[in-house]
Order: sequence, then structure tokens, then C-alpha cells
Amino acid sequence: MDTLSLFLKIILGILFCFTGIMHIIKPKNFKNFIPDFLPKLTVNYLFGVIEFLLGIGLFLSNYTKHAAVGIFILMIIFLPIHIWDATKIRPAIGSKKIAYIRIPLQFLLMYWAYYIYLNA
Repeated sequence: MDTLSLFLKIILGILFCFTGIMHIIKPKNFKNFIPDFLPKLTVNYLFGVIEFLLGIGLFLSNYTKHAAVGIFILMIIFLPIHIWDATKIRPAIGSKKIAYIRIPLQFLLMYWAYYIYLNA
């Protein structure tokens, strides 16, 4: 693995581990992203654990490719949620501007995971 791939893998792994932990210790920060028809706390904890495990997977060379694919799929799952959030009068993320920035950020994270997958 080249230096750039290793650096990106470490940063993305830290980011996903941190976000996963935040889902568990600060679930209120994420509740407005989850549609009302779903059990908010359960969904929040579930995705927090998934994010954490995917982040850990990036640090384990035998699981890096699997974790990268998992992150890619997770970003696809989260994309409609971020589009939905951007269309709300009061986005969960805070402002409309940030909500719209999150959409291309999803594509960046998808490419990032794909890049790690290719170079693992």
C-alpha cells in the first residue's frame, strides 16, 4: 500500500471509529437524521456500531477491502438521508448550506473508500 493510501486509510478509520462512538455516547446529535417512522435509538445505535466496526476494519489488513466496501455501501445508504435533510426547512445538520455541502461530501467519502479498496 502506498503512502497516500495508508494515510487516507488511517484518517478514514479514525473518522469512522469516532463517528461510531459519537452515535453511542451522543445519540441526540443524530436523532433528527433518522426518519420518524423508524425506531430512532435502535437505528442510531445500530449504525454507530456498524460505523465503528467498519473503522476498525480499515486498521486490520485482512479486512481493509471488506471495510472499504462496507463504507462505500453505507455512504450509498446515507445519501438519500442527506438529500432528505437538505430539503427540510430546518436541516438536522444545522444550516441549509451545510446540508447541501454534505451531499457532495458523501460522494467524496464513497470515492475515498473506493480508492482504499483499490489500493489495499
